[in-house]
Amino acid sequence: MKRIVLLLLATLPLAALALEPLAPGYGALPYPTPKPGTYRLPPIKPAADGEVIDAESGKTVSLQQVLGDRYALLTFFYSHCDDVNGCPLSMFVFHQLQARMAKDPELARNLRLVSLSFDPERDTPEALRAYAASMANMSMGGMDKGGAHHHHVAGMGTTKGAWRFVTTSGEAALAPLLSAYGQELQRSLSAPGRNGGDISHVLRVFLIDPQKRIRNIYSTSFLHTDLILADLQTLMREEGQADASSERGGALAQVALGPGDAKAGYETKAYRTHSRALHKRQGHAVDLLQFARRPPLGLPALPGREKVRLSPASVALGRKLFFDRRLSLNNTISCAMCHVPEQGFTSNELATAVGIEGRTVRRNAPTVLNAAYNELLFHDGRENRLSQQIWGPLLARNEMGNPSVGFILDKLHGLPDYRGLFEKAFDGEAPNMLNLGEALAAYEMTLNAADSPFDRWYFGGQDGAVDERVKRGVELFTGKAGCAQCHLLEQDHALFTDQQLHNTGVGYLASVPSHRRSERVQLAPGVFVEVPMEVIERVGQPVAADLGRYEITENPADRWKFKTPSLRNVALTAPYMHDGSIPTLREVVEFYNRGGVPNPLLDPRIRPLGLGEDEIDALVAFLESLTGGNVPALVADALQAPIGDVHHE
Repeated sequence: MKRIVLLLLATLPLAALALEPLAPGYGALPYPTPKPGTYRLPPIKPAADGEVIDAESGKTVSLQQVLGDRYALLTFFYSHCDDVNGCPLSMFVFHQLQARMAKDPELARNLRLVSLSFDPERDTPEALRAYAASMANMSMGGMDKGGAHHHHVAGMGTTKGAWRFVTTSGEAALAPLLSAYGQELQRSLSAPGRNGGDISHVLRVFLIDPQKRIRNIYSTSFLHTDLILADLQTLMREEGQADASSERGGALAQVALGPGDAKAGYETKAYRTHSRALHKRQGHAVDLLQFARRPPLGLPALPGREKVRLSPASVALGRKLFFDRRLSLNNTISCAMCHVPEQGFTSNELATAVGIEGRTVRRNAPTVLNAAYNELLFHDGRENRLSQQIWGPLLARNEMGNPSVGFILDKLHGLPDYRGLFEKAFDGEAPNMLNLGEALAAYEMTLNAADSPFDRWYFGGQDGAVDERVKRGVELFTGKAGCAQCHLLEQDHALFTDQQLHNTGVGYLASVPSHRRSERVQLAPGVFVEVPMEVIERVGQPVAADLGRYEITENPADRWKFKTPSLRNVALTAPYMHDGSIPTLREVVEFYNRGGVPNPLLDPRIRPLGLGEDEIDALVAFLESLTGGNVPALVADALQAPIGDVHHE
C-alpha cells in the first residue's frame, strides 16, 4: 500500500503537496480503533436517489440501483482533483478497501464502493473507464507476472463489481444529488460559460446501509480504512442481532425508525417509493414503568412536580388516549399523528404540524421523548405541567378542534371501550378534566430515552462506546462552540437544556417581510413549477408572525424568544427549530456557526464560531451519538397500542 501512496502522490503537482500535511487516512490510525459492536451508528437520514450514468455500461440508472442491496461507500469526486487530502485520499482508502475485499469474501459480499463524479463535462463514461483502468493498473502494477498489460474498466478491479464509477448527464441531473448530500462546489471558469479545471469542495464519504440510510459521514480527518471496517462490522453485527431477535419472535427486530417513506430522491424523476406495508408496522408490549422508576443511563430521577398516579393501569390508559383519534372533534386526529413514535415522537415529514381538516399550525411538533423533564412546555413555555398541557392541543381550533372540556368528557363517557378504565386507574373516579390529563401525563412520563452511546462513554466509562470524532465533538460542544452554555451537561446526568428561552434569530428572520416574487412548488417526482406569490396570497391565508415568548408575556424584550430544546435523540427529530425551518443537523450547526440571524434582541451568546468543516462534522457526530438505546423499545410498545377509530368501535 505504501507503493500506491507514492504513485498517487506522484500524480499531483509539488505545490499541492507542500500546502498541508497528509491526512491520517494515508498512514496508521493515531489512536486505537474502536472495538466493533461497542458503539452504535443510528441512521442519520435517507440516502437520496437520482439519475446517474454507469461508466461500465454507459446506461442511465438510478443511484440506488448502483448502491445495490449491500452496504455502500459513496464519495463525490472528480478525476482532475489535485488536492492531496481531497479526492486522492478517497481513492487511496477505496484502494485499500478493495484489496481487503479481494482477500475477504464476506466483506466483498457486503460492501460496494461508488465514486460519483461532479464534473460531468470532463468525466464522461469513456473518461471514467480510462480513469478506473489507471487506478486498477496502479494497484496491480499495470502488468501480470507474464508482462501482459491488464485492461480494467469501471467496476472491474481485483473484485469484480466492487468499485463502481458513475457520472451524470449534466448539471440538471447532478444538482439535486449535490443538494441532497450537502456537497457545495465552487467552480473556476476557463472560458465564458464553461467550467474550468479547479473545483473547490469538502471531501465527504457516506456509509449507506442496505435500507438506503446514511449511517456515517467521513471527512478528511476521519476517513481511514480501519475506522470504516470497524463501522461495517458494527453494522453487520447489529443486523445479525436483529435477525436473531426476529427468529426468536422478538418484535424489536421489526421496528424501523423514521418515516414510512422518507421520499429520498423525490426531487428527481428517478424516484421510487420505499413505503413500508402497514402489516410490517408491528410491535410488542414493554414494561414502560421501568423507564420512569429507573430512568436510563444519563438521565436523573424524574422531578417531583407532576402529581401523577403512575401505575400499569394509568400508563395503559394514557397510551390508549394518546393513540385515539376520537379525542378530536371529527374523529380524525390523535396525539400520535403529530408525535409519531417511529419518527422520534415528532413528525419528520412536516415542518409544522397539521390539525383537523388540514388546518395549519404555526410551529413544529416537539418530541414527547423525555418531556417529563421539561420545566416549560410548548415552544413559548406557556405551560409547566404535562397533565395540564394536553388541554392546549385538545381545544385548539387548528389542532384537535374540540369546542370545550365538557364535549370531550361527554364523548369519553359514551365510548364503551373506556368503561371501567378510568375507574381502574384512578381509584374509582369516572373520567374528568383532571384524570384525563393525568392519564396522558402518566404515559408520557414513561417515554424517557437515554443510555445512548454518549451516555455509555461519558457516564458509563465504556471508552469504546463512541469514536474519536464524537469525543472531539464533545470537546467542541463544551469549549470552542459554546453549545453547553444553553444545552447543559452536568457531572452525573445531562438534559442538554437550560430550561430557558432565547432569541437565536430564527423567529426574527421569519418575521421579516419576504420580497420573493414566486415560490418553487413540487408537484410530482422531478416536477417543479414556479408559482407567483400573488397567486399564493390569493388562495392562502397569510401566516401571522410568530413573536415567541412575547405572545405570552407581552414584554418587548421577549420578542422571538423560544425554549431551549433538549438535544437528546436529536438525530431522530428533524426538522429543527420552532418552525421546522432547518432540515438537517448539519445545517443547524452551520446556522450557529454563522452566528444565527443578527437582530436587536439576539441572545449575546449567539456569535460566529469559526468552526472548520471537520469541527462541524465532529459536532454532528456527537449529536448523533445522543440517540437513546431504549428508543426501539418505546417504539415497539407504541406500535402495538390500540388505535381508537369511530368506525370500528
